[in-house]
Amino acid sequence: MMPWLLSGLGLVILLLAGDALVRGAVNLSLRLGVPALIVSLTIVAFGTSAPELLIAIRAVGENADGIALGNVVGSNTANILMVLGIPALMRSLHTSECDTRKNYVFMLIASVLFIALAFCGTFTIWSGLILLAALSVVLGVAFREARAHRRNGKDSELDDIEEADPDMPYWRIGIYLFLGLIGLPLGADLLVDNASIIARTYGVTETVIGLTLVAIGTSLPELATTVMAALRRQADVALGNVIGSNMFNLLAIVGIATFIGPISVDPSFLRVDLWVMLASSLLLVPFVFFKMDITRTWGIILSAVYVVYLVQLF
Repeated sequence: MMPWLLSGLGLVILLLAGDALVRGAVNLSLRLGVPALIVSLTIVAFGTSAPELLIAIRAVGENADGIALGNVVGSNTANILMVLGIPALMRSLHTSECDTRKNYVFMLIASVLFIALAFCGTFTIWSGLILLAALSVVLGVAFREARAHRRNGKDSELDDIEEADPDMPYWRIGIYLFLGLIGLPLGADLLVDNASIIARTYGVTETVIGLTLVAIGTSLPELATTVMAALRRQADVALGNVIGSNMFNLLAIVGIATFIGPISVDPSFLRVDLWVMLASSLLLVPFVFFKMDITRTWGIILSAVYVVYLVQLF
């Protein structure tokens, strides 16, 4: 029982520390005069992926490659089937009003690139450089588009950045940064160590633990954000949150983690899990290109598909 409790404690610490780090980094940047536009494109995006990144780095350092890759692949699958499915059960997401086609295409390209590199058998530092190069292209395009919006009088508002408080005192910013920087490695250590113990105790592979326990846990912030977006009828926030998170998971987390060491790919990923991730991504085609809403019926379908996937994993 203790490994389960410690895993849960590690997850809670990770989520709280990640939130603290984002708040501290965002407000420090704004106090130092960094434009809100740059903050939203970089610090917020990277900061919200900090828990997954720390888990990947810790897992690679402990030779628990299954947890590192399982976290990324499982999180991407959960982000689409669970994070969009559950909120749709509460209220339909009016995705017909959103225009996320370009970012969605980028996400599909990132998914195909990730799968192609996985078939090499190991993610090496060269694989990581390719993924990070792709990420830089995505960020460059987003930055140019945001600058064009600003020139057209559509500047980014601070209100769009939930963590922004231009009047936050430096001492409070320092506390947020300290808690984030201390809490992230502590939470990652607790979660990875005890998830590995659970895997060995129950005869479950680290890959399955990464795809389920760790992946679902690190998808909880996205789920909370999407639930609130659904209740506020902000479908663009919900869909954009999922697409952006999936791109960063594939390109940034694994890309950076390869600098710690090579990441071997379990054959089960190549047979099933990578294709489930890609198929889940393709399920968004009707909502992105054909202006369909994610209704309660679709919420039931997405959630049911995810439950079936989890059952077959075990």
